[in-house]
Amino acid sequence: MDRRTAILEAAARVIARRGVRGLRMEDLATEAGVSTALIYYHFKGRDGVLRHTLEFISDRADRYTSDEDGGGPLDAREELERSLLLEFQDLPAVRENSTAWGELRASAVFEPELRGDLARATLAWIHDVADLLGRVRPTAPAPTLTASAERLTGLLEGLSTRWLSGALPLTHARGLVKEAVAVEIERLGRSEI
Repeated sequence: MDRRTAILEAAARVIARRGVRGLRMEDLATEAGVSTALIYYHFKGRDGVLRHTLEFISDRADRYTSDEDGGGPLDAREELERSLLLEFQDLPAVRENSTAWGELRASAVFEPELRGDLARATLAWIHDVADLLGRVRPTAPAPTLTASAERLTGLLEGLSTRWLSGALPLTHARGLVKEAVAVEIERLGRSEI
């Protein structure tokens, strides 16, 4: 692994543990096993670290929600459901990713420089989910698909926070996601008429 990736992995860990406000360049350097000068060389400062960490956790989520199990081909609905349910895995990388995403989202309330990058990452996720919904309901209007994707991704973020904080068991969170997918697909079916 290259040093830049090591820094981003360390930043995700630090943000997940301490939040965005707890991210200090000296602590990040220690966590990554590099000098602060190297962090500034690669990212120019704290804002650059935050921006690239957001990209890093978005890319990492894309990888673990789209990796193939080798369990055979999935139909469009199964692929949609599987993609969303993979956000709820009791694996360290998934928990860390979800926690860091939540911390970045919460910090955007107080740190306006995060808002644009976070909005773009959220929009990309919404579009990915809308595309999957469109494969399930190909004649549904694009704005309706987007609205369904917004509801599903918003629900996932809320359920993730509850699951990660221990307020919601993992199996119950996954069940709620499955129910929400069914409701949205049913709603989209009515919009196709």
